[in-house]
This record gives sequence, structure tokens and C-alpha cells, in this order.
Amino acid sequence: MSDERPVRLHCFAHAGAGVSAFYGWGPRLGPGVETVPHLLPGRERRRSEPRLTSPAGLLADQLPHFTGEGGEGGDAPYILYGHSLGALVAYSVTRALHEAGLPGPALLVVGACPPPDRLSALADQCRAGDEELLRLLGEANALPARARPGDFWHQAVLPVLRDDLVLAHELRTAARAPSPAGPLAVPVLAVAGADDPLAQPEAMAQWRAWTTGPFAVRTVPGDHFFLRGHELPHLVGRAARVVRRLVPQPAGAR
Repeated sequence: MSDERPVRLHCFAHAGAGVSAFYGWGPRLGPGVETVPHLLPGRERRRSEPRLTSPAGLLADQLPHFTGEGGEGGDAPYILYGHSLGALVAYSVTRALHEAGLPGPALLVVGACPPPDRLSALADQCRAGDEELLRLLGEANALPARARPGDFWHQAVLPVLRDDLVLAHELRTAARAPSPAGPLAVPVLAVAGADDPLAQPEAMAQWRAWTTGPFAVRTVPGDHFFLRGHELPHLVGRAARVVRRLVPQPAGAR
């Protein structure tokens, strides 16, 4: 595989996060896979940019990575992985490419996120007051253990998280509208954390209705943040090598 172009794995993180969760994925993915983390505005090096809360704004920000001259997808097969909010981002990008008549990913992997037609404990409460939102975050083990009112997390991270939950809610609403291009046919792999209270395995299995293509659901150890463990990148790396075998390289790719 060393003489082949690596499969690019485009990654989208969960609400309130940057892309640091994907930095250690390289060795865990195995050979022939390259991670391409996508950072949304309003965090890390893009901290000064306005945060996104609408599907139109998200697609304007992300679609150029996959379309036109110099698009990161190119002619070679690539994969999208999205975790929680990131799953909705990855799905929305895939659908937008489909509706534009453009090539999409060879595989869409969604993790820790119920499909748009299922209840979402956090996204559906995106406009709740701080006290209620913090209670829900605590129940989901999504609050840092040492977070206290008025500290850095509440001042710097909570506003980003709240806007991201609004974006998730809007993406879920937009996804439920029928697509003028018809349903997706892209292969989908849905991944659940065995102890995830927000997206249990039976909910992740419902992504089956969101594609007419091949579908699989897998469960890995961990709670809502199982992307920090070893099992998810191992699983996605194996899937990428299946894509490599099944999808031919374009001429000149080697």
C-alpha cells in the first residue's frame, strides 16, 4: 500500500470542541490513512471568526474543501467521519454534494449522534436556560469534573457549546426536509458507544433509513466521548482499507 495515495479521512468534532481529539489518531488508524481534521469557526486558530449556527453558513464554510479546483476530495476516494454534532456536519456536507451532482465520500461514518428524525437530548434543548443545559450536560458526563460557575470553561467553552447545539438543531431540522435529488446512496457506517446515554446502539441503527446504500452499525466501548479511545480509530482505519480495496485509484494516483 506504500505506493498508493492514502485514503483521506475528513473528521468533524463534537459540539464545543476543536480538532485536538483527532491529533492522536494517526498511529491508531494503521497504514494508508491520512486524517484531515476540519475546524469550525469560533475556536482554536479560528477563534476570532463568528461561530456558525445555520446550515447555509456551515455549508458555505465547508463545501469549498470538497468542490472545485483544489478540493480536498479530488478524484481519490475519501471518507467523512463526524462525531455527535460532527456527524450532522458530515451528513449535511454529503447531502449537499449529492444535491449538487458532485462526487461524495466513498464512506460516511457517523458516531455518537441519533439520526435527524430521532430525539436528541441536547440539540432539542439548545435554547434551554443555563441551569437546565448544565443539568443535561452533567447527566451525559459532558461537564468537566472541576468546572465551576464563572470559571474558564463556563466563560470560554459554554458559549461555543451552546451555539454548536443550535447549529445541530438547525442541521437536524434541515435534514428532515426531502432532498430534491432523492435519498443518498452512499455507504454508511454508524458507530455507537456501549455506554453512551445520548446515542445508544439502537438509536444509531436507525441511520439505516438515511441511505439506500450499504449500511452497518458497530458498537465500541465507551461513553459519548468514545472517540478518545483506541477502538474507534482502529475500526475506521479498517474501513478505510476496505474502501481502498473496493474503490479503484484514479489514473496517475500512484
